[in-house]
Amino acid sequence: MGFRNLRGGLCVAAAMGFVLMMTGKAISGPQQAPAPPASGVGKYNGPGGCAASNCHGSVKPKNVAGIQIWQNEFSIWAAQDKHAGAYSVLSNPVSTRMGKILNIDQPNKSEKCLACHALYVPPELRATTFQLDDGVSCENCHGPAVGWLGPHTTENWKHLPAAEKSKYGMYDTRDLVKRSEKCATCHVGTADKQVDHEMIAAGHPDLTFELDSFSAAMPRHWKINREENPWIGVQSWAIGQAVQLRESLNRLSRRASSSTWPDYAELDCFACHHALTAASDSWRLTTSDYYHGRRAGVPAWNGSRYMVFRDFVRVVDPQGAQRVDMALQHLATLIGKWGNAQEISSTAQNAAGMVDEMLQKIKAQQYNSDLTARIMLAITGNSNAIAAGGERTAEQAYMALDTLSLAYTANTKVANEQELRAAINKLFAQLQSPSAYNAPQFQQQMQKVQAVLPHPSSMPGGGQ
Repeated sequence: MGFRNLRGGLCVAAAMGFVLMMTGKAISGPQQAPAPPASGVGKYNGPGGCAASNCHGSVKPKNVAGIQIWQNEFSIWAAQDKHAGAYSVLSNPVSTRMGKILNIDQPNKSEKCLACHALYVPPELRATTFQLDDGVSCENCHGPAVGWLGPHTTENWKHLPAAEKSKYGMYDTRDLVKRSEKCATCHVGTADKQVDHEMIAAGHPDLTFELDSFSAAMPRHWKINREENPWIGVQSWAIGQAVQLRESLNRLSRRASSSTWPDYAELDCFACHHALTAASDSWRLTTSDYYHGRRAGVPAWNGSRYMVFRDFVRVVDPQGAQRVDMALQHLATLIGKWGNAQEISSTAQNAAGMVDEMLQKIKAQQYNSDLTARIMLAITGNSNAIAAGGERTAEQAYMALDTLSLAYTANTKVANEQELRAAINKLFAQLQSPSAYNAPQFQQQMQKVQAVLPHPSSMPGGGQ
């Protein structure tokens, strides 16, 4: 039947419950979710339990009143989402070659690789229907389904608070902080999930992330209530940036306190890996603040997760931004002078705590057209420092301006929308050959973007 025969009869009970909930047949009143199981929460079924056409496996989206899903979520994931193929890529020629370089005989059996390329959980947490080759599947994000697969089809389920649902094993992905934290476990890393310099040198992509852009590219398989929150794209961007900065600082702290420090994955890749030119033609040597207190020849700390985000923080939390600025400037100086590893670790950990304190304020922030316009202007107004920050910082700037401008034009009429879109697309074009990145050229294009940006209505000449 496809999709591995829907794992036998596992999804039948869930499908029947969902049909009853939607049609109203055989329902004499609101169904109550059964009490959370005393045991069993923590088991993983695999995605087959979600694949019935009346659950999440519909080929086309359905729009049923009162239902918060499209019912084609599984189909989008299976056919279009790169996470679905995360396990299979471990057997392709590139992964096989990387394995040989890293002395890993079979990447698709290595814990180092499976930690992020599959739903890699201990055998005792796997139900009989579980299959490792499903890749990064439903339960990676939504939690082990044994406890909630049946209950979540009942009428009363949608009324339960997230904290109550968590007792059944369901993870709260609607909370943007928690969603970002879940993504960051692989897209930034944890103590158990790491992409270090050795792996990058062997061919693994460097880790970059931006929640809203990455969500759109997968593509999304969930409804977005834009009527309730028309600026959710901006909020997702801001929260995702804060979480990835916090977790990257925690990662740096762990690495600096380990015996393998320095790990060059924490540094700016393209400070070393760039096209070599004559000294007179090198933008690095002719940019006055490129080294900025750093010894020549010492690669810079990869500050891309802050260089763009700080322009947002300076708008919404000036005092918090000042504290984080000072901490991260000190951190960059320590790394740029090969400072004491333990001081680097403690400085990074303290800065991570400061960012964490900001998170609730960022989550509660009111997002609107004026704020979005101010952030875009602040980012482009800081084009000199952002461009000089390197290719990874330029990537973050492009993704931010792309996300923010799309949110703005979706909610506010912009007379020069096509001109703005073309200017931002030209930023992207400059990132197609990372080692050939040219900061002055990127800065010039950022200034062209700034010239066509809308202005907040509170500013002279504001509004378009």
